[in-house]
Amino acid sequence: MLSIIGVGAISALFGVGVSYLLIKKENNKQIDFFILEGKAKASAIEFEAKKMLQNAEVKIREDKLKLEKNFQRRINSVETKKLEFLKQKKIFKIEKSALENDRKRVLEKENNLSNLTLKAEEYIDEIIEKLSDVASMTKEEAKRYILEKVEIQSKADIASIVRKYEKLAREESEKKANYILAQATTRFAGDFAGERLINIVTLPSDEHKGRIIGKEGRNIRSLETILGVDIIIDEAPGVIIVSSFNLYRRAIATRVIELLINDGRIHPARIEEIYAKVSNEFEDKIYEEGENILIDLGLFPMAEELVKLLGKLKYRASYGQNALAHTLEVAKLASIMTAEMGGDEKLALRAGLLHDIGKALTQESGGSHVEIGARLCKKYKEHPTVINAIYAHHGHEEPDSVESASVCAADALSAARPGARREVLENFTKRITEIENIALNKSGVISAYAINAGREIRVIVNSYKISDNESVMISKEIAKEIEEKISYPGEIKVNVIRELRTTSFAK
Repeated sequence: MLSIIGVGAISALFGVGVSYLLIKKENNKQIDFFILEGKAKASAIEFEAKKMLQNAEVKIREDKLKLEKNFQRRINSVETKKLEFLKQKKIFKIEKSALENDRKRVLEKENNLSNLTLKAEEYIDEIIEKLSDVASMTKEEAKRYILEKVEIQSKADIASIVRKYEKLAREESEKKANYILAQATTRFAGDFAGERLINIVTLPSDEHKGRIIGKEGRNIRSLETILGVDIIIDEAPGVIIVSSFNLYRRAIATRVIELLINDGRIHPARIEEIYAKVSNEFEDKIYEEGENILIDLGLFPMAEELVKLLGKLKYRASYGQNALAHTLEVAKLASIMTAEMGGDEKLALRAGLLHDIGKALTQESGGSHVEIGARLCKKYKEHPTVINAIYAHHGHEEPDSVESASVCAADALSAARPGARREVLENFTKRITEIENIALNKSGVISAYAINAGREIRVIVNSYKISDNESVMISKEIAKEIEEKISYPGEIKVNVIRELRTTSFAK
């Protein structure tokens, strides 16, 4: 029994010893691992520390170089200022010496002049004495005689001097004017594009021509009547031509036809619907265009009606020159010239922009664009210089400022350059406008359009106010008034259209 217990105890002790040895061995392994891990981390920390140290040294060197450069720059600046100061001091000494010499010369001339004056007085007294003796004159009479002769001689000398300086002034003013004009024209180079009397609408296929013409021509008649333009179908394949002297009307007509072609539904009711929609769009568009111009030039805000009319100038031509392009050209040239002469360039820019604003209304209301433009600008309390520029650019008033004179010169420059204007086109558009105005002035007339290059006028009257018999009389009155007031080649056909429409709704 005891032997068994002894053996068990020995076995237990042996197991404990083995376990101890195994645990110690495992602990030693962990300790070695921790040592290695610690060494690795220490190496990484040492590496990072060295890297940070290197970066710090690089940064210190960079900062040192910057400081050295700044220091050297300041030294150079001080040296430069020192040299400049010495130079200015030297110039001052030279100028002081020159001024002193000039002062001495002036004093010498003053002394010489005083001596000459004394000698002249002595000489005059001597002459008076001699005249008194020879001509039996009193001293007073002789003195008066001498003074009269001297006055005559002096006037001749003065006139000669005045003529000389007038000539110099003219030469200098011509040089200055040429310089200002050269500066303006070289600093502003505007493009010029002549206005045409037609727009071309491309068709997807020739089949669309038949749809535009419509059954028995009802669609094309409606288009020409509502839009107030000529529509030419058979001139070229794949296109139709929209013709009118009125750019605004022609632009609306072109847009209406394009929308109708895209839509595919072409009939009189749809034409009227699209026309009303496009007309409203164009009203908004011209305001937006005018607003953009003012914002670009830095002249916003401006009265709403003037902004709208400014945008409408894009659809107006004068002597074949686009009115808006001409207006912008005048505004910019006037601004440049005014700046050269020390005036208010912003005011000149505004005056140039508004100098032809009346042209936006002449096609509708007739009359002088100068009077219309001046009246509008007075209504919206524009600057007096702007109003003076409107009157002055056509000689109704004299320019009263540098800004007005610049606008007049810029207007002449813009109009006079080669190819800018065509007199024949302007005469044609003026005749067409006059023909339309004659018809529009008749009672009961809703609208009037000159078509076929002015050889026909189409007049639409109110069917509720004008009877069939009265329509005949109106056509004869218009024809007679055109004969009396307008010069034109060939003959003009007057068409008065009276159409009764009734509308009912099924509910």
